[in-house]
Amino acid sequence: MSKTKNKNLVIVESPTKAKTISRFLGSDFNIKSSYGHLRDLPKKKLGIDTKNNFEPEYVVSQDNQKTVASLKKAAKKAKTVYFATDEDREGEAIAWHLAQLFKTPDEKLKRITFDEITKEAIKEAIKNPRKIDQNLVDAQQARRVLDRLVGYKLSPLLWKKVARGLSAGRVQSVAVRLIAQREEEIEEFKPKEYWVIEAVFKKKNGQEITTKLAKIKGKSLRKFDLSSQKDVNEVKKKIESGEYKVTFLSQKKTTRKPKPPFTTSSLQQEANRRFGYSAKQTMYLAQRLYEGIELGDKEATGLITYMRTDSLNLSDKFLNESRKYIESKIGKEYLPSDPQRYKTKSKGAQEAHEAIRPTSAFRFPQSIKKHIDKKQYNIYQLIWQRAVACQMNPAQAESTTALIGNGEVSFKARGVTLKFDGYLKIYPDKIKENILPPLKKEEKLDINKLKPEQNFTKPPARYSEAGLVKALENKGIGRPSTYAPTIDTIQKRKYVVKEERRLKPTDIGRLVNKVLVKHFPNIVSYEFTAQMEDKLDKIAQNKIEWKPVIKKFYKPFKNNLKKKEMELSKKELTEEKSKYKCDKCGQPMVIKMGRFGKFLACSGYPDCRNTKPLDDKGRIQKKKKEEKTDLKCDKCGAPMVKKTGRYGPFLACSAYPKCKNIKNIEKGTGVTCPKCGKGEIVQKRSRRGKYFYACNQYPDCKFALWAKPTGHKCPKCGSLMLFAKDDMEQCSNKECKHKQEYKEKK
Repeated sequence: MSKTKNKNLVIVESPTKAKTISRFLGSDFNIKSSYGHLRDLPKKKLGIDTKNNFEPEYVVSQDNQKTVASLKKAAKKAKTVYFATDEDREGEAIAWHLAQLFKTPDEKLKRITFDEITKEAIKEAIKNPRKIDQNLVDAQQARRVLDRLVGYKLSPLLWKKVARGLSAGRVQSVAVRLIAQREEEIEEFKPKEYWVIEAVFKKKNGQEITTKLAKIKGKSLRKFDLSSQKDVNEVKKKIESGEYKVTFLSQKKTTRKPKPPFTTSSLQQEANRRFGYSAKQTMYLAQRLYEGIELGDKEATGLITYMRTDSLNLSDKFLNESRKYIESKIGKEYLPSDPQRYKTKSKGAQEAHEAIRPTSAFRFPQSIKKHIDKKQYNIYQLIWQRAVACQMNPAQAESTTALIGNGEVSFKARGVTLKFDGYLKIYPDKIKENILPPLKKEEKLDINKLKPEQNFTKPPARYSEAGLVKALENKGIGRPSTYAPTIDTIQKRKYVVKEERRLKPTDIGRLVNKVLVKHFPNIVSYEFTAQMEDKLDKIAQNKIEWKPVIKKFYKPFKNNLKKKEMELSKKELTEEKSKYKCDKCGQPMVIKMGRFGKFLACSGYPDCRNTKPLDDKGRIQKKKKEEKTDLKCDKCGAPMVKKTGRYGPFLACSAYPKCKNIKNIEKGTGVTCPKCGKGEIVQKRSRRGKYFYACNQYPDCKFALWAKPTGHKCPKCGSLMLFAKDDMEQCSNKECKHKQEYKEKK
């Protein structure tokens, strides 16, 4: 008899999650992974029957056939099938798709969810199964169908009318609009002058007090009241007259309350601000902590609760546990009389879920530091500190405000002294102390220094990833599961680049945004996109049906597409006049848009094909001087020179055009070739511009790889490991397929 016959089958999305869950369930359970979605819309066609009530066509890709066959076989033998996929809409949809594939009697299929992967949570979930929630499934189907219709219908129009390879997306286009709009604000910004006057006063005993001018003739000074040197000179006369004394003195206690526990967006924002992690990187690290990490007992343990959430709820179990930890490990004075409970202000938040928290308040970060890498530790520590700190007493400070005046003007000084650190004891968000020397009302003081400072207003800063997530959330655009993939997508599409940790729109990103804002305003409308999110929430709550929502959107969208197909001209959209004349035929040059941004082209095309690159400021890029090298051409013996082309620097024969020999400039990896043992694996570029990695002893050694080697060897078969997505590395041996987290060599 088969070992799996009459066992219960539990299906999760990832092997790591399966490994952790297997710890908590006995021999009656068989745990398997679906490796994410197994069924989806086809890649090479729309896959939605727009004439038949938007019926989606779901297919299993060739890559997933083997996994589907294995799961079907296991489901057929199983006594009960438990779908233990994530508790969000996407997880619900994965469970539904699996159920559709299995064609197993409904009474055998059960759905279980849990906020954390711990023994108690898994056992409780098994005791309380439910049916697949069709409302959640339909909400996910509606999102998928909407995004497919926008992407597959609008993208071809952008190909025809703007440039090949472009795409549009329902949420990604709105994100690009925010970034492009901010760039326009920066470009249109005109700095405004203002002055700040600082004075340093001295007490009789020599102690100094730094102050700022706050009032003139009893009237509070506004930011632009001193807008020139002339204004400052006039005020100086008032400052330099008369004696100064303390005219006002106030002391009061201030309270700083702890921040609520993390939601998806606030975790992404704080990790970006504190460590510079991207939204995608933060979610990857949190996913690993949620699914389980091997600690000292060599068994995987789930360290945090589910990381895609917009709820601020904390379970009673955690509230009790954290209060015990605070009382026993930090001190009774830090524990409030009652647990702190938080309510989210986010639209459509699912309050039944929990905020992101550690699975145990007593598993403090230092205790597991040696078992996890630095980045995982940073995220775990941040989550632990925030979740425990939110259950502590507020910090208490004493604030002193003093006004020092001469009857004409008044300067203000403010001091802050921390009296009780409260939650700041464990959460790194300190109050900046500024201690003033003791002062008495009517006490006389002397001006020691006067420092007028000229300032200019600054343009708004470009969005960081954290800032963009906050802006999307504030406008009600997207949900916890969409922020990271949206930001990742717009960078992969080259609509946005990151400069100094800030998001800047590319020329092509700005052009696509301009076209969409003008001709498809609904697609990039903040209000329309937010309203659509609300409708998806209502579908999930069984308040409305999903297909009428799609129908109402699609009809006007389709009509507008047809209209714009006829109206729009590629020339009008992608060409601008320039001040330059063609140096070959004398005709005007025009600014065109290509895959790599703006460039100049002769308006006499195709008779004249002259083009010139442009720099960021729209000026003709100066041709870089050829750089001489010590290398000789292997075809004619002439010196080789270093040039720069579309794909970066390369070597070319100096005897051009007589000799047209060119060579890639090899970028070493420091990895020795495993085949010949002599050469180094270097980066090369194929004729089509695609990079690959090969032995530099070619043609004697023809070893090659399509991905960069990490320098590690596979622990299973000894082959080279290659860099893979999401901070992972995988074996170069296709038969082995071993995959593991990438860790730098120490």
